Amino acid sequence: MNNLKVHTMETAPTESRPFLENSIKGFGLIPGLHGVMSESPELLETYQILHKKFQETSFDKEELTVVWQTINVEHDCHYCVPAHAAIAKMMDVDESLTLALRNRDAMPTAKLQALHDMTLSIVRNRGVVNPDDVSDFYDAGYAPKQLLEIVLGLAQKVMSNYVNHLADTPLDDRFKPFL
Repeated sequence: MNNLKVHTMETAPTESRPFLENSIKGFGLIPGLHGVMSESPELLETYQILHKKFQETSFDKEELTVVWQTINVEHDCHYCVPAHAAIAKMMDVDESLTLALRNRDAMPTAKLQALHDMTLSIVRNRGVVNPDDVSDFYDAGYAPKQLLEIVLGLAQKVMSNYVNHLADTPLDDRFKPFL
């Protein structure tokens, strides 16, 4: 038994409470993932920083969604797949994109397909990717900056996906419609 629990503002370590307040400001509640992460204030703080920094990359909302959901689906994260479908809806991403990602269908554009393929290659091969795949990624309109930005998104998703696996984080009610 891992003894991980979903903390509330009242049960979380004092050092985590400012980060949980950030969660409330951003989501209107404390997502279960953040409640679990709050056991380690350092983890929750770092996760929130990575989330913010990844959103500040050169990727647009569709590309952010492709990276997040490609990783979530590949990691089979029971929590993050519906959570990021909800986040995509909040960002006004076309629902057909999130469905295609969830179902492992083709992306709607060649450029998004290249991003999806490169993200999968990085995840599956632990960063040891075929040079021809990198060339294909660049030929689709991406650059070295975006290659590295995928790694940033992956770092964020490894943290959340792995915590959710360890904790079997219960899905928040607001994400259940996106199962």
